[in-house]
Amino acid sequence: GDLLAPVDAAQEVWAAGVTYLRSREARVEESQSKDLYEKVYEADRVEVFFKAIGWRVAGHGEAVRIRRDSRWNVPEPELTLVLNGAGDIVGYCAGNDMSSRDIEGENALYLPQAKIYDGSCALGPGILLADPDSLVDLPIRMSIRRGGAVAFQGETSSAQLKRSLEEIAGWLTRELAFPDGVLLMTGTGIVPPDDFSLAVGDTVRIEVGELVLENVVER
Repeated sequence: GDLLAPVDAAQEVWAAGVTYLRSREARVEESQSKDLYEKVYEADRVEVFFKAIGWRVAGHGEAVRIRRDSRWNVPEPELTLVLNGAGDIVGYCAGNDMSSRDIEGENALYLPQAKIYDGSCALGPGILLADPDSLVDLPIRMSIRRGGAVAFQGETSSAQLKRSLEEIAGWLTRELAFPDGVLLMTGTGIVPPDDFSLAVGDTVRIEVGELVLENVVER
């Protein structure tokens, strides 16, 4: 059955970008501004951006959406950190950072529209308490089922992150306070091929460690 997303209505969800080599390669391929992504992958400062407010987040079994004005949409499976009010990593959940690749690829300044819209964020199925040291080599898997068959599947590991989890979290909380804590998606290492786009009715299954998040795609 459906589960509520493990986030309070007023809590924020943020995301980090271009933290895996595969993500950098995909962004370079899709973008009109290729050097932006190469530079941020190598830079000291991490790309972080606002993703959703808690009441917008879908839980396990609930629907995610693709934008009606986009033709190229993908889910992004992400280890999502749970930070307390002091900015410490206290646990994790599985996350789906839905993205419109054609919109972001047209102009990097369109990233908020490519990433932030109704139904663009799913988290679940719950929060597993953990310290950062136990999260350095978590398996991350994604499969997309369409009409009873697997349309795409891939896997990676949090060990493929270019930066440490504490470093990513530190950039978010450096000048931004979250008294009630915050959830931070840490980027994707799984990107479907360029000829793949989500379709209405697809089921996206994301596994992060022992946690499983499933959502059906709507428009």
